Amino acid sequence: MTPLPPDHSTPSLDTPASRQRSAAARVALAVCAALAFAGFFALGTWQVERRAWKLDLIARVEQRVHAPPADAPGRDRWPQVNAAADEYRRVRLAGTFLHDKETLVQASTRLGAGFWVLTPLRAADGSIVLVNRGFVPPEAQGRPARAASEPQGETTVTGLLRITEPKGGFLRKNEPAAQRWFSRDVQAIAAARGLGNVAPYFVDADAAPSSSSTAPAWPAGGLTVIAFPNSHLVYALTWYGLALMVLGAAGYAWREGRRRRSGENTANAQASSRPDARHD
Repeated sequence: MTPLPPDHSTPSLDTPASRQRSAAARVALAVCAALAFAGFFALGTWQVERRAWKLDLIARVEQRVHAPPADAPGRDRWPQVNAAADEYRRVRLAGTFLHDKETLVQASTRLGAGFWVLTPLRAADGSIVLVNRGFVPPEAQGRPARAASEPQGETTVTGLLRITEPKGGFLRKNEPAAQRWFSRDVQAIAAARGLGNVAPYFVDADAAPSSSSTAPAWPAGGLTVIAFPNSHLVYALTWYGLALMVLGAAGYAWREGRRRRSGENTANAQASSRPDARHD
């Protein structure tokens, strides 16, 4: 009787336990992929909604800026004033400037670095609105350097309504005791100047009519910067692209897993059907 040759074939690892572990891993990967896809897709949709909101905001602000000036909100409307409904509205107000109560706020404009000149305007009813009369360079920050341009008596001002800027600028807090201001914080400036009955907003004054004089007239008004970054479409495409990448990776992993399992099943079927050759 001829002895059987030794069996050098690799034993199959496709046991019920291994199949169960493989199925659990596939389910876990599928759940992770589904969560990632849903998260990226939701973020993309949120950016689309933000873009629609931003475009609507830009359209509303453009309409306000170019509208004829209306009366500034009076004392009865102060509690209702808010950024969504009122910021950048063109307004008109009348009163007398309190030049001895002005405040200089650090500014950076297209004319260079310097200061905003915020001067209280007292109306006939005693209410006060801070008016940003415009920009002055460092050499014109003292009142004597621009005393000739200070309006006296009853004055009418037109400009853009702005919402107060509390606490300070970027990484810089206002220092009222040292008279260092980095933002136009209406309440803090009013308290530092001992002013009461002050509106919760301020007004950026329009530019003064041009004159024939060659000397610059400080402060220079009309320098309000109206710019709204709108990169939401780029962000949306990025998030949607990541969602598609997750979907593609999941599909590739599923196809590869299916191909591998098909190959293993074929190999197992061939191994189980191989006859045990015995020779006498």
